Amino acid sequence: MSRLDSDLLRTFVAIAEAGSVTEGAARVFRTQSAASLQIKRLEAIVGRSLFERHGRGVALTADGRHLLLIAKDVVMRLDSALRDFTSDGLRGKLRLGIPDDHVRATLTRIVGEFTQMHPFVDLEITCALSVTFPKALEEGALDLAVYEVEKPGDAEEVLYKDPTCWMTSPYRDLLTADPLPVALFDPVCWWRDTAIASLLARQAPFREVYSSQSVAGIMSAVEAGVAVGLLGRSSLNENMMALGRQYGFGPTPVSHLVLKAKDTETDEPLEAMKTVIRSAFKAMPAYQQPPLAGPKRSKSSQVLEMSHPTER
Repeated sequence: MSRLDSDLLRTFVAIAEAGSVTEGAARVFRTQSAASLQIKRLEAIVGRSLFERHGRGVALTADGRHLLLIAKDVVMRLDSALRDFTSDGLRGKLRLGIPDDHVRATLTRIVGEFTQMHPFVDLEITCALSVTFPKALEEGALDLAVYEVEKPGDAEEVLYKDPTCWMTSPYRDLLTADPLPVALFDPVCWWRDTAIASLLARQAPFREVYSSQSVAGIMSAVEAGVAVGLLGRSSLNENMMALGRQYGFGPTPVSHLVLKAKDTETDEPLEAMKTVIRSAFKAMPAYQQPPLAGPKRSKSSQVLEMSHPTER
């Protein structure tokens, strides 16, 4: 007799809430292929289709919406029972700042893990443009924050290093445009000054056609073929192509994701959160150079030849 497995239901809930198999799989620490197999198994058990595939995401069917109500209740009850048995009784309040960009999903999982381990700690999360976090820590508005810097300070603990490089759509030949269309971060972000310095070294005209506060915004402009943009190599996906130094761009730095606490005396909730964050990022794989692959330039497609970004 077939039975519903809570592990399958947990993956189902994660994908339903994310609207994407890839992001949902990441929330439950599984690969996309493993999560897809779990959903196929769940659909085989219930004998119904639970998702409709469309574009780059998924949407629930009527049967999926019905099962989601049940699955959420099951997952919530199981998590509640686990908290009752495993809670360490730690109490207090913690104000945490996390960036509104590509590491948000990772940090959201960290917060979820912390909440399960320490359910009596009152968490106050600020998800915003991380350039504001250092000042918030100095003024006492935050207890702990994660943000990106070019050069880490003495009190900033490095969690992850992400080399930056210029990226473009592999389906549009933007490098022959005069002036070159570029997507830049807002003036408050240090990435903007870095990008402009790299562009000036190219000694060719460029024009800002897109501006954004977030990594997701710059990625959207690059993927759409609107502009080239400076991004961390961890953002590279099948809809973007990394540009090497042979295209004339000046050097670009390594971005450092750092963890910093308030200057005042630390407390148990703060130290507990630091431990969880360190553990999560320590388990993350280091950036892997993308393989040499991709479309070739042709008269019909006008696609750029794939090239590696050079190491700096």
